[in-house]
Amino acid sequence: MINHSNENTILDDANSPELDKKIMGKISEDFIIVADHLKEASYQIRKRGFSEHPVFVVTRTPVEVGQLLFGRGDFKTQFDYKASFLDEFVQRRLIGEESVELFKENYKNPEEYCCLFVIENEFAGFVFVPFPED
Repeated sequence: MINHSNENTILDDANSPELDKKIMGKISEDFIIVADHLKEASYQIRKRGFSEHPVFVVTRTPVEVGQLLFGRGDFKTQFDYKASFLDEFVQRRLIGEESVELFKENYKNPEEYCCLFVIENEFAGFVFVPFPED
């Protein structure tokens, strides 16, 4: 985990050890179903100039971050998926201004990896999952 002194900073490194195997298994099951849709959404967010750092919020509980892409009923997934990006996390003070560069340094290539912000029970953090190869 990347620790930072700012209390407004939430920034875990990719696939934090805090993310237990059970949660990762659920995310992986869902990701297989939605990967193509998330990859296209990531491309559109970048192409349209919204952000070079798309983030997809993965949750079962209502949260005020992001715009709903699809809910559990749309693809029979375990989670809802919302589209967001770095600037919204900064605006909502989930990532402190002083941590933006740190986030960008840890952000993986969006052509190859999907940046998920997972909220599940007591866990809330960033996870980078590779897109399946064509």
